[in-house]
Amino acid sequence: MTIHNTAIISKTAIIPESCEIGPNVIIGEDVVLGENVKIIANAYLEYCEIGEGTIIYPFASLGTAPQDLSYKGQKTKAIIGKNCIIKEYVTINRAAGEDGAVTRVGDRCLFMASSHVAHNCVVEDEAIFANLATIGGHCQVGKGAFLGGMSVYHQNVRIGEYAIISGFSASRMDIPPFCKADGRPAILHGPNTIGLKRRGFSPEERKNLREAFKLIQSRTHLLSDTVKILEEQYKDDKNVMRLAEFIKTSKRGIYLSRNNQLEDVEM
Repeated sequence: MTIHNTAIISKTAIIPESCEIGPNVIIGEDVVLGENVKIIANAYLEYCEIGEGTIIYPFASLGTAPQDLSYKGQKTKAIIGKNCIIKEYVTINRAAGEDGAVTRVGDRCLFMASSHVAHNCVVEDEAIFANLATIGGHCQVGKGAFLGGMSVYHQNVRIGEYAIISGFSASRMDIPPFCKADGRPAILHGPNTIGLKRRGFSPEERKNLREAFKLIQSRTHLLSDTVKILEEQYKDDKNVMRLAEFIKTSKRGIYLSRNNQLEDVEM
C-alpha cells in the first residue's frame, strides 16, 4: 500500500494493500476501497464504496452529504463501480432518505471535470459525463449514455441507454434510449446512429430504430397508438421494444420540439 504521509484516513476506512493514496487526500468515515484504486491528490471521500481499478483525480468529493434539505444525517452512501475515471472537482453525493439508501454508479464510467451526480441517482455502466454535466436527485442514466458538457437535468429525469445529448442542453423531461437530443429544452433528432454503430448494433437494428424514431416524431398518431404500432411491427426487435417500453413508462414526458411534447404518456 502506498499512502502519502500527508493523507488523513479514518480508522473505519477499509483500504487494500494494492491501493495508492496521494498527498492531502482525506478519507473519512465508512469508506471501502476496492483493489488497485488510485486517489491522486487532494480528494475527499466519506460514506462511499469505490470499485477496483477506479482512478480519482484531485479535488473530487465523493460520498458527501446530499444537497437536500430533508436530509437529517441518515446512514446512506454512494456506491461507485469498477474501473471508473473520476476527474478533477467531480462531486457524487450520497443518498437522502431512509437508512441504507444509495446513490449508485456502475462500472467503467467517465466523469469529466466538475460534473455532478446528485443524491439517489442511478448511473449505469459506461456512462460518460462531459465537463460540468449535472443531474439532479433521483435521476437515472442508462448504459453508455453520453451527457454533453454543461448540460443539466431536472430531478427524476430518465436518460435512456446509448442516448447522446449535446453540450449546453437542458431537460426537465425524459430522454429516450438510442437517440440524439439537443437544445434547451433537449429535443429529439433521431437515433444516435454513429454511437450505435460503434457499439456494434447491426445495420438492421439501426434501420429499425431509425424508422421507429421517424414514426414517433411524425406525430401522425397519438402516442398510445404509436407505441402500439411499434409493438406490432417490431415485436421481434428488442431495441424498439425497449424504446416503446421507455415511452410507456415515462412520467415526465418527452420533448419532440421546442413547443410540443409527448403529453399522453400515462397509458
